[in-house]
Amino acid sequence: MSKMRLKQVLFLLIIAVLAVFPFLDQGGQSVQATDEITDIEFAEANLEEKLRHILDNEQLDGAITGVNIMQAETGEQLFSQDGDIRLHPASNMKILTAAAALETLGKDYQFSTEVLTNGEKRGKVLHGDLYLKGKGDPTLLKEDLDQFAKELKTQGIQKVKGDLIGDDTWYDDVRLSQDLNWSDEPFYTGAQVSALTLSPNEDYDAGTVIVQVSPADETDGKAEITLSPETDYVTIENKTKMVPAGESKDISIEREHGTNTIVVEGTMPVDGSNSRSWASVWEPTGYALDVFKKALEEENIQFIGRSEEKTGATPADAQLLTSKQSMPLHELLIPFMKLSNNGHGEVLTKEMGKVVADEGSWDEGLDVIEDVAAQFGMDKDTIQLRDGSGMSHKTMIPPSDLAQFLYEIQATDWFSEFQYALPIAGESDRFVGGTLRNRMTEEPAKGNVTAKTGSLTGVSTLSGYVTSADGEELIFSILINNYLGSSSGARAIEDDIATTLAEHQFSE
Repeated sequence: MSKMRLKQVLFLLIIAVLAVFPFLDQGGQSVQATDEITDIEFAEANLEEKLRHILDNEQLDGAITGVNIMQAETGEQLFSQDGDIRLHPASNMKILTAAAALETLGKDYQFSTEVLTNGEKRGKVLHGDLYLKGKGDPTLLKEDLDQFAKELKTQGIQKVKGDLIGDDTWYDDVRLSQDLNWSDEPFYTGAQVSALTLSPNEDYDAGTVIVQVSPADETDGKAEITLSPETDYVTIENKTKMVPAGESKDISIEREHGTNTIVVEGTMPVDGSNSRSWASVWEPTGYALDVFKKALEEENIQFIGRSEEKTGATPADAQLLTSKQSMPLHELLIPFMKLSNNGHGEVLTKEMGKVVADEGSWDEGLDVIEDVAAQFGMDKDTIQLRDGSGMSHKTMIPPSDLAQFLYEIQATDWFSEFQYALPIAGESDRFVGGTLRNRMTEEPAKGNVTAKTGSLTGVSTLSGYVTSADGEELIFSILINNYLGSSSGARAIEDDIATTLAEHQFSE
């Protein structure tokens, strides 16, 4: 090809490219225009268009967002995006655990704790061992142990010639679920599970002690530390430093792994506010036993001879001296679901294993939950369950299965108790709004959205029920996985979807 001919070809090519540029620019403007939508256009869009617009969010780039919406009365699927993808549910797993407990144990089921002896009372002395037998009650408080001590005193017991024995054999001795992270283990979110355990207050975070750090009066020295309940079972290592008024407070409270040494460090100004943290204990059985021993001492009940505090099984022929029944299950579901109490999820799992298979273990309990899940519409081949709380990053459930489960349990005789236990959007009372008390605080979502929240690193979830503006009862499941943005950003998207469902009108 001649140089002249080559120049002509190149010239024509440039002209052609330049001619196309205006159309490419117009095309880009057109795409941008469809991304922007007015409030009026959004209000007039159908449900799928609204949800597609919400989910077309750059914050979700690289994440997997499974969403399933269905009509609550008929089970008709109204919208799905990656609804059949197996995703981590985080604390949405508690939906399955709570429902399985209601179905298996019954809404009026109660846990019990017993005080027994293998000896006999002669005068004011109990000759024999004293057993504190736990049967899984996560609501046992110091006040209950105090009452046990008072009742023993009323029975005329002033001295015990024998050992004080904690019996936790109702469950197995595996304290932590297999996927629990070490980073969670020192805190209430990862407390150990024992059939004999103790809660520090009426949030019922079993197996924990409340550590409170308060300012001292002088700047030279350390902050003051108190425990609730008082116990010698843990050791406090006080590394705090008092600083002048106006300086910043920076307090850290953490138990060392594998020990009951709780390290408290940092700075506390003399005008600073108290810092509190719920620290888990290592081996909760010994913790409950220690607090019980103090309760007995407060009632002047003494152990004589070569008595010891230890663990062991209660003899079959032991005599019951006193006992305590927990609140019924439907009441326990309030702190479990509203506050998303991980320990309750694991206790209920082991309790179902104990009741159904006579083995208080995760393996048997998870088998029960899986059977109940299948009973109410889930496919066993599409789910993997690893714990009862949702702390595991290996539990996998498709949002479509979770929505189907929420649909089918509506026909049970315990559904009203289940739904009542769910957090309610925008309701400020902790035991009403729960983990949704500070979310969706405006109508029509406020007081309307009832749903279980869930959160793990890279995971945010929300599944439950909502009524549309024209009275359509809806079920939704939103599972966001592999998310690297702020957790508040993921929650905002979930809230936007739930609020849109509450605002939507299906009728013309």
